[in-house]
Amino acid sequence: MRKPWIVGVVLAGVLLGACTDPSSGPEAAPPTPSVPITTRQQAPVSPSSTPVKSAPRVLYLGDSLAMESQNVLGRELRDTLDATYTSAPYSGTTPCDYLEGAKAGSLVPDADKAATLVRALHPDFVVLQFWGNAWAYTPCMDGITYAADRETYFARYKADVRKLTAQIATAGGAQRPTIVWVLQGPDPMTPERVRAVNALYEAQARATGDIVADAGRTVSPAGARYTWTQYLPCTAYERAHPDYCTQPGNGRTALHLDKDYLHFCLVPTTSTPRPCPVRSPGILRIAREITRVIGAQAPAPSR
Repeated sequence: MRKPWIVGVVLAGVLLGACTDPSSGPEAAPPTPSVPITTRQQAPVSPSSTPVKSAPRVLYLGDSLAMESQNVLGRELRDTLDATYTSAPYSGTTPCDYLEGAKAGSLVPDADKAATLVRALHPDFVVLQFWGNAWAYTPCMDGITYAADRETYFARYKADVRKLTAQIATAGGAQRPTIVWVLQGPDPMTPERVRAVNALYEAQARATGDIVADAGRTVSPAGARYTWTQYLPCTAYERAHPDYCTQPGNGRTALHLDKDYLHFCLVPTTSTPRPCPVRSPGILRIAREITRVIGAQAPAPSR
C-alpha cells in the first residue's frame, strides 16, 4: 500500500496552485506554477433582503481549498441563511496575497484584495480559508518556506495574518465584518505545521474578537483530530443521500482521491483551477460547518 506522503510528492506538480509542500519530500523540486484564476461569484441582492440577523452578507477568500469549495459553500449559505454571497478565491495563495500594498507578483489582483472587496461589498462576515502556503509558490512569501526555516515561516505567517485582519477591520470601519478563520484538516506530510497554523488562527481570532470554524474536525477521525485519513464513516446525512456515501457497503465515504491527499474534490485537479464539479463529501462537510458557525452568529430566517 502506497503511503500518502509518497504519492503526494510525486503528484505535487499537478496540484496546480494547491499549497502542498513538495520540498518536504526527498529530492523533490517545486512544480512549475500555472497562473491561478478566480471564479468570483456574487449572488444577486434580493429586493426583500433583511438585516444581518437573518440575511448575512458573506465574503469567501482563500486558496485552492476555497476554490474547490466555493459553489457548495454559497449554496449552503443561501439555502440555510438566505445569505448574500461573494467568493474570490485564488489557488496557491496565502494571506499575504490578499494584502493591499503587497509586492508585485502577488497572485491576487488589486481588485480582489480583501480590503478592496470589504469596502465595495460591506460584508458581515469574511471567511478566510488558507491551508498555509509552506513553499515558495507565491512571490509575496519572499521565498520563505516551512522546510527551510520553520521559525521564520511562522513569524512571517503570523505577521501577515495580523496585517490582513487589520486591513479588513480598517476597510469595514464602523461596520467591521467578523472574520471567520477556517481551521484546516490533517496533513500527512507536515501534521505539526497544520496544527501550529490552526493554533495561530485561533489565537488571532481571540485577540480581535473574531471566530473560527473548525471545518478540519469534520474531515478528521473521531478522537484523532490531526490524523489524516482517506475515508471516514458516513454521516447520517450521507447515508440518507447515497451520492455522498461512496462506500455504502461498509458505511464509509471517501474524502480524497487516491493520489491527492490535500484536496477534497473527488475528480482530479486541472490546469485551470475551478470549483469542484462533482458531489464530494469532504467539501460538503467543510461548507456545512462554516455555515453552522456563521448561522450561530446570524440565526437562520424563519420560513
